[in-house]
Amino acid sequence: MVGTTAGLVVTGLLVCLVMTMQSDRKEDAGRAPATAVANSGETLLPTSPGQKSSTPSPSLSSATPSASATTPKASPTPSASPSSASPRTAPATSSLAGRIRPKATYQGVATVYKAGVGDGACSYGPSSDMMIAAMNTTDYETSKACGAYVLVRAANGNSVTVRITNECPLPCAPGQLDLSEQAFAKLAPISTGRIAITWSLLSPSSPGTISIRYKIGSSPYWCGIQAIGHRNPLARLEVSTSGGWRQLARTDYNYFLSPDGSGCGKAIRITDIYGERLTIEGIPLRPDVVQPTRVQFAQH
Repeated sequence: MVGTTAGLVVTGLLVCLVMTMQSDRKEDAGRAPATAVANSGETLLPTSPGQKSSTPSPSLSSATPSASATTPKASPTPSASPSSASPRTAPATSSLAGRIRPKATYQGVATVYKAGVGDGACSYGPSSDMMIAAMNTTDYETSKACGAYVLVRAANGNSVTVRITNECPLPCAPGQLDLSEQAFAKLAPISTGRIAITWSLLSPSSPGTISIRYKIGSSPYWCGIQAIGHRNPLARLEVSTSGGWRQLARTDYNYFLSPDGSGCGKAIRITDIYGERLTIEGIPLRPDVVQPTRVQFAQH
């Protein structure tokens, strides 16, 4: 009996020892993957319960759809949606404002030229107000600067507000304004010829209302359309067609062209650099006639 009992005790001890060793192996097996990840140098994105973790992609450009879905920065935010912005309060963007932006100050030089009757590359025709200027080609930006009001300041404290009606070709440098003699004289004696300046975009208080003019030769088969007297620089001009609104391309002489006549004589929609849109109806297709409207962009 004593021998039998001793045998049973020994057998029991052996069984316990085997079970303990198996348990240790399971715990080691469970820790192994975590140790490998910690030593790999990779950083896993945090996941919520029930989600699978994924390793980050080397760059956003090579990210797969499933990887970008787990990267918060890759998804658009509600504030970036164009439809969420009010047309009147939408801030000027690079796509609308171009090189000349609101609330920015530019450095350059002012030179002087004989402006004659005030006509220029913007094709506005003679000007009754000779406080005008020609913008350098870079900032002119294929006539995007046409009609812009600019406040020019000289180092001596003098200032003048001018309207851009012309282009100053090379060697005019970026930031340079070529002022009419009348405008330059507000800053310094004309004999000075060239002075350092700073300038910034303005949204004047009382410019009147906008007018529309069709280019000479316009017809139902081809037309050029120009807006005159807008308070803020124009970003785009569209015409109403059977297929909806069509945006017209702008020329360096400041007309928006419809080469196939689509929308000629129809409703016109203009947008300024602040995102405000105005719809103008009832303008007949009468070439080279300045036709007034009753609308104007808001002041900023």
